[in-house]
Amino acid sequence: MQSAYRFIRELWKRPKEALGKLWSQRLREWRKQPVVFRIEKPTRLDRARSLGYKAKPGFVVVRVRVKKGLRKRPKPAGGRKPRAAGRFFSLAKSKQVRAEEKAARKYPNLEVLNSYWVGDDGSYTWYEVILVDKHHPQIRADPKINWICRPAHTRRVFRGLTSAGKKSRGLRSKGKGAEKVRPSKRKHGK
Repeated sequence: MQSAYRFIRELWKRPKEALGKLWSQRLREWRKQPVVFRIEKPTRLDRARSLGYKAKPGFVVVRVRVKKGLRKRPKPAGGRKPRAAGRFFSLAKSKQVRAEEKAARKYPNLEVLNSYWVGDDGSYTWYEVILVDKHHPQIRADPKINWICRPAHTRRVFRGLTSAGKKSRGLRSKGKGAEKVRPSKRKHGK
């Protein structure tokens, strides 16, 4: 007998096969929605709970759409060697970090706790971002989450302090071979 959370986790290992028509129907609906869309409850409850979500006032979940592909820089006016005009750039940030930043800009009074993948098609990837209202009395009273109310965690997503942000900064590796990563690559260069 497996728990409900384990059952959900097994489903999400291969969502396209497990959900069947519901999967494509969901993606069609999500494409029509705004880029940052607030939802009532998480699509992947097991993942949200493991990342710190609780079904209580002060927690907000939003689904964010991120465009796939590289960034195309505008073509410069004036004479250049075409060979020298590199115009396609991949950002140093992951799509997940970009999704978290979009959510944080939409809800400036909330703080990003974490995020997880929920789907993708040929053009877009969707992530669900867990946001916390650090001014809410229930959040301030909860000893498990009130660390986010400290000033050190202000605008944490823009400083690369979320899990996805730390991953793209290379902070998952420690010890030998990772000496030039901490506290940041830029700081080490200075």
